[in-house]
Formats: sequence, structure tokens, C-alpha cells
Amino acid sequence: MNQFLQSLDNAIVWYNDYIGGYAILLFLIPTGLYFIFRLKFLNVTKLKHSIQIVAGKYDDDDIKGDVNSFKALTTALSATVGTGNIVGVSLAIYWGGPGAVFWMWVTGFLGMILKYAETTLSHKYRDFNSDGTVSGGPMYSIKKGITEVYNWPVFAKVLAGIFAVATILASLGTGNMAQANSIAHAINVNYNIPVFYTGLVIAILVMIIIIGGLRRIADVTSKLVPFMAVTYVVATLIVIGSEYQQIPAAFGIIISNAFTGTAATGGFVGSAFLMTLVWGVRRGLFSNEAGQGSAPIAHAAAKTKYPAREGLVASLEPLVDTLIICTLTALMIVTTGAWQSGAKGVEMTIIAMDSGLAQIGISGIGKHIIAFGIFLFAFSTVISWSYYGTRAANYLMGEKAIVPYRFLYGGFVFLGSIWGLDLVWHFVDMVITFMTIPNLLGLLLLSGVIIKETNSYFDHMKQYNSKK
Repeated sequence: MNQFLQSLDNAIVWYNDYIGGYAILLFLIPTGLYFIFRLKFLNVTKLKHSIQIVAGKYDDDDIKGDVNSFKALTTALSATVGTGNIVGVSLAIYWGGPGAVFWMWVTGFLGMILKYAETTLSHKYRDFNSDGTVSGGPMYSIKKGITEVYNWPVFAKVLAGIFAVATILASLGTGNMAQANSIAHAINVNYNIPVFYTGLVIAILVMIIIIGGLRRIADVTSKLVPFMAVTYVVATLIVIGSEYQQIPAAFGIIISNAFTGTAATGGFVGSAFLMTLVWGVRRGLFSNEAGQGSAPIAHAAAKTKYPAREGLVASLEPLVDTLIICTLTALMIVTTGAWQSGAKGVEMTIIAMDSGLAQIGISGIGKHIIAFGIFLFAFSTVISWSYYGTRAANYLMGEKAIVPYRFLYGGFVFLGSIWGLDLVWHFVDMVITFMTIPNLLGLLLLSGVIIKETNSYFDHMKQYNSKK
């Protein structure tokens, strides 16, 4: 069995190193730049309006949908604010050096506009199920949109099918095994509890929640996300504050190394610029999922009349996830010098938290804060990604597939807990490309629809504001 897993891991690594990683670079950044200019930096110029929407200024309960915009946002955020913010950042720095953080920022900034584009399409082309609930996401927008605009039904169906299959794989990897693995690993490192028992408990808790569908998931995440984000942000700010004199130097290291790479010292394995770029984009994409097409599945269920309005809500996710939370983790690791410790994954983040708190006379609790943060972040991601997988299963096989999928999902929570760290993360990087490439291709082909929806919405808002 071990030999089989090693052979599987080798094959996945080969794909990631020679195909997947470069394919993402060739598609993600150029597509993000294209939409940034086509939409005139809408993610920046309409930021205030996006916040007003989330605050409920334009909520309308009479519109069809499953949840309001705030709950759609927290559900999507709970899926993105996960181990990528704690473990993913440290892995990016371990493999790509501090400069990888800069490319995470680039991915996050471009991700804001990509989240807007993909969510706008998914909300426009969503479907309603027999029980009144919503099914949406790139598989629906690709199939309906490309058929409508180009009259390519066979191509549209195949591309949508590839995305849906990839979504199921990613739900079992990105949103499931990687998260469960991080929880089990952190608890094992800190408290010496075997991963078997942790995996079993997590799997049972997940099953209890996801059986209730999106409404129960949204109720949990709308309370959990704000609490977990504030708790982790406060802890990291305390550590960064204890090392405040190192902050300018930390930014200098991140920015300079983004273009030059760093000599392979301490925990940093990579030394070339390309290594820094690839790992920054990989972990940035894992963190905010922009361009991957996952979050639009949740936003498609939002109660709003205008697809572009929900797109603006979605654009806030990379801002919170990557540009704020990931940055705080990175600054904590770099200012404390933990990036040169030789530690990998969660151990690097624990070292940073412990050493930072020690500066202000608080010792021994860093590992507990990280373990608590990972549990909340990762657990919320697991329950949210189950919804993405059910929508993909529903698209491919109908509503009868939802219940069997949920049991399969629970089983993979357990598997992810007991599998090795490297194999899980290599699998995650592979399946992300299977989702991202079809989704980005769909966005480019349907860019005209996105522009039309954008212009229509802001024309409506001009009329709305003129009447006030």
C-alpha cells in the first residue's frame, strides 16, 4: 500500500511540476489582468458599494434564493478562510521563500475581479431544484452561457462536465482532506492525540451539519466565520506588534525576494525566481480560490435580483482572505524569523506565534492558539465545501446523488486525517488545476455577458440613486 501511495504521489508531483503549475500561470494571471482592465478596476472603484451590499442595504427577502448576500459571503469565506491562511502561507514560504507572499498578493488582487466575474455569471445562469433550492456555479454558466452565445452545445456540455467532475474531486481534496489533515496534524503535534481518533470525531461532526443542507451550513458559518477571523487576527496582530521594529524589513524582504529569489537557507528550499512565482500563485489560489470557480456555487444561491450585485459581494473574499489574513500570517512568520527555522507547515507558524508571544512575556500558548485557529478555519471549510460537491453531484447525476455523496464526503474527512501531509497537498494542487482551467476558459468566452451585466446593473443604480 505504501509503495502504491508513493508511486501515486510521484505521478501527481510530476503533473504539478511540469504541467499544472505552468498551466495555472499561463491562464490565471493573464485572465485576471484582462478583466481588471475590461472592468476598469471595478474591484477598487466599487469597494464601498460592495461593503454596503454585504451590510444589507439592498437586501430583498422577496427575491428567490436560499440565503441573503451576507450568509452567501460567509459560506464562501468559510470555504476559503481555511488552512491556506495558516498552513498554506508557511508552505509557500518554505518552498518559495518570503517572496512567494508577494505573488500571493498579486493573486489576491486579481482574484477580486475574477471572483466578481465568475459569480456574476453563476448567478445569472443558476437553476432551481424541485424543492425550491438553488443549484448554480460554473458548470451551469458554462453549459447555458456558451450554448446561448455561441450555439456550441456539445463543447459547452463537455467543458461543464469536466468542471463538475473536477469540483467533486476538489471537494474531496481542497475542501476536505487538506483541511482534515491540517486539523489532525496540529492536534497530534500539540497534544499527541492519534490522527485516527481526531479524524473519526471530525467526520461525525461534519456529517451532522452537512445533512441539513445549505441553510444549516450558512447558519453555522455566519456565526463561526466572524468569530474565528477576529480571534486569529487579534492573535497575529499581538505577535506582529511585539516585533514592530521588524515590519519594514519584512516588507522589504518579501518585495525584493519576489523578483530575485533567495539563497536556499534555513527553511527555504527554493532559490529561483520561478519557484517563488509558482509557489506564491499556487498557495494564493488555494487560499482564495479566485478563478477556481468554487465560491460562485454558494453565491448563486443568494437572494438578489442582479447577478452583478452578488459579484461585487464575492469580490470582497480575496481582500479578506489573502490581502488581510494571509498577509498577517506572513508578517508574523517573517518578522519573528520563523521562516529560517527549517520547520515545515504548521510547525513554522507555531514557532512564529510562540516566539512572538514570548517577546511580551507570554510563553507556551502559541501552539494552542494555532491549533484552535486551524480547527475553526479548517472545520468551517470542510462543511462549506460539502455544499459545492453536492451541487456538482446534482448537476452530473441528479438529486438522487446528493445523499450518497455526503456519506462519501464524510469518509474522505477520515482518510484525509490519516494520510501523509505531502500526498494530500500534492493532490490538492492537481485537482485545483482541473477546476480552474475550464472555469477561466468559460470566463473568457463569456466576457461579453459579464460586461453587459455590469453595465446593466450600474445603469440601474444610477436610476435608483437619482430617485432618492
